[in-house]
Amino acid sequence: MEKKRYHLLDNLRGVTLVSMMLYHAMWDLVYMFGIEIRWYDSNVGYVWQQSICWTFIMLSGFCWSLGRRKLRRGLEVFGLSVIISLVTIFVMPDNLILFGVLSAIGTAMLVMIPLEKWFCKINPYIGLIFCIALFAITRNVNSGTLGFEGWELCTLPETWYRNLFTAYLGFPPEDFWSCDYFSVFPWIFLYQTGYFLYKIFEKKDLLQYLFGKKLPIVSWLGRNSLIVYALHQPVIYGVLTAVMWMLRG
Repeated sequence: MEKKRYHLLDNLRGVTLVSMMLYHAMWDLVYMFGIEIRWYDSNVGYVWQQSICWTFIMLSGFCWSLGRRKLRRGLEVFGLSVIISLVTIFVMPDNLILFGVLSAIGTAMLVMIPLEKWFCKINPYIGLIFCIALFAITRNVNSGTLGFEGWELCTLPETWYRNLFTAYLGFPPEDFWSCDYFSVFPWIFLYQTGYFLYKIFEKKDLLQYLFGKKLPIVSWLGRNSLIVYALHQPVIYGVLTAVMWMLRG
């Protein structure tokens, strides 16, 4: 008998995937096909992009306790991030992806395996507040400071920003570049925020409200999010290339 699923989680993941695919289609139009869309590089486009990655990372953390074969799943997600990086290095170096969002999520999934034995003993409300605070304080570490967006707490030592390994952690050197960059810090704290949010739902007996109803297509996308993520960009680029060819033909 199939285990009853939390369809609202699938639906939320699916809606976020649709948003991501639309965002990446716009990215292709702007940066691959040279179409000027002014608002895309404005605060509107930035908020759109951040809403997608925040939802993915926190939702992944929320679902960590629900998953089985955590080591295997973590390795699959991290391994896919490595494959994507290698493909961009050899096939499209001008659009290089190093330490993208799957790298951050896969790392967080693997790190949670040894940490869970301690995390499960923490009051989830305290854990949630602590992780939100850590994420807020470390949000700007990629740019050399502690702080959140326009708020700057202090400047970090330049010696921390040295090589690819420090870039993976969150401290990229000046010559580091990636089209999609999500380092371990600060994003692991957002992932762990999702973990503690799940524990609160579990403690307050709120999980029953997540069953909901399946939304056609959207729910399927949510259930197959990893493969959809892996394939969406080449499919979108191929479709846009064909459309552009027909319009110019």
